[in-house]
Amino acid sequence: MKNIHRGVMWMLIATFCFSIMGTCVKLGSKFISTHELVFYRSIINLFIIYLMMRLTKVNIATQYTSLHLKRSLIGFISLIFFFYAIGNLPLGTAISLNYTSPLFVGILMPWILKRHAHRKLLFAIILGFLGIFLILKPTINSDEFFAGLVGLLSGIGAGAAYLYLAKLGQVKEPLLRTVFYFALISTLGSGALMLREQVSAISLETIPIILILGISATIAQLSITKAYKVGNTLGNAGLSYLTVVFSILIGMIFFKEIPDYFGILGVIFIIMSGMIASINDAKAQANRIESQ
Repeated sequence: MKNIHRGVMWMLIATFCFSIMGTCVKLGSKFISTHELVFYRSIINLFIIYLMMRLTKVNIATQYTSLHLKRSLIGFISLIFFFYAIGNLPLGTAISLNYTSPLFVGILMPWILKRHAHRKLLFAIILGFLGIFLILKPTINSDEFFAGLVGLLSGIGAGAAYLYLAKLGQVKEPLLRTVFYFALISTLGSGALMLREQVSAISLETIPIILILGISATIAQLSITKAYKVGNTLGNAGLSYLTVVFSILIGMIFFKEIPDYFGILGVIFIIMSGMIASINDAKAQANRIESQ
């Protein structure tokens, strides 16, 4: 019971920090480009994770370079799409579209993990796509439709990245090393993209946004990992969607982004479908462990 309570605490910290990260992206997008936001987020993350690896004596060298490269490249592209969507959509809408990732885990699972989806997962996928339709069609005008599709692509990319994370977990690759390579690829990739455009000047207004962006993203990553380590997997799967709730509330309070009925219903459908998909996957993993 104590571990469950600790898991809930870490999940609350993680979801709140993810919503803070999204808020910083929303604020920062007014002054600097998507590529720059990804770069600053990634290089701060890289620095902190590298220090933690040195302190915990985790080696940078890996035997699974190909897996790290696939996970990191997909995750990097997904992160760029995600930040672009946040900058051009209501915060809650962008977060909701990114949180379609469990649905795409189910769709991509047969190709990446060589496992087939169960009936409950298929139901979750249908429910989730109904939620996507309600968010995109009734509530997003023509100027925002492209950003909505980009946000949906970020969910697809996140789903694929999670599957490669699962494969890295199966080979017992240390978490810090996995995060390190993702941060490294994202830093190099976004840095290269920045060279193609004029870099925005850093001001006293943007420095706090950049610092909080990188720190909140790192805390969120580490907290959610800790939550799954000490807490209840099924409970964590449900609590993870508090990020959507926090983001909608922040959008309403600070950005005056009031969702309509269709948008709210779409978010509810996506949350329900994601919880079903996550819980179904957690049960499947538990059954596989018991059968071994």
